[in-house]
Amino acid sequence: MSSANRGLLVFLVVLAVLVAGFGYENGWYGNAPPTAVPVGGPFTLTDQNGAMRTDAQFRGKLMLVYFGYTYCPDTCPATLAAMTQALAQLGPAADAVQPIFITVDPARDTPAQLKSYAANFSPRLIALTGTSEQLQAIEREYRVYASKVPGGPPDDYLLDHSSFIYLMGRDGKLARLIPSGETPADMAADIRKHL
Repeated sequence: MSSANRGLLVFLVVLAVLVAGFGYENGWYGNAPPTAVPVGGPFTLTDQNGAMRTDAQFRGKLMLVYFGYTYCPDTCPATLAAMTQALAQLGPAADAVQPIFITVDPARDTPAQLKSYAANFSPRLIALTGTSEQLQAIEREYRVYASKVPGGPPDDYLLDHSSFIYLMGRDGKLARLIPSGETPADMAADIRKHL
């Protein structure tokens, strides 16, 4: 089994445990006792303007967090566009939601690269990067899978990565996992339930 396949298998197992635990906690399986599956956690990262940002700065707001990278050919831009449209559909209520994009590609996604990329989406989007160690730590906290696709030139590579939007509550805890293919209207409805 190749390392990429092993990585994908590990991701799928972790995802299954995460979804099962989240479903248990939210009563998807009857009257089962709540089970805590921690998703999310503290972070200190650099935004597209070079400013340090921490998760604590967003307490009292919902966070709409997506992990991806600026060189992603399709899924990332489509998901961020859907997030932007969902926020537009919320109107003034969107002021209570902070959209956040966290890169899984620190080698290429500098603050300047993120600034150029984020300009294509909501002006409220905060794009974050950091050291490899910082980003690996937050990927573990959010149960994110990211792995470089083997082959190709060293500076022109693709990344396999999980593609969920994490709707974090005002307390910083996971409120809902939103699949990246969800329509803006459905995403707006999901967010509205937690406003």
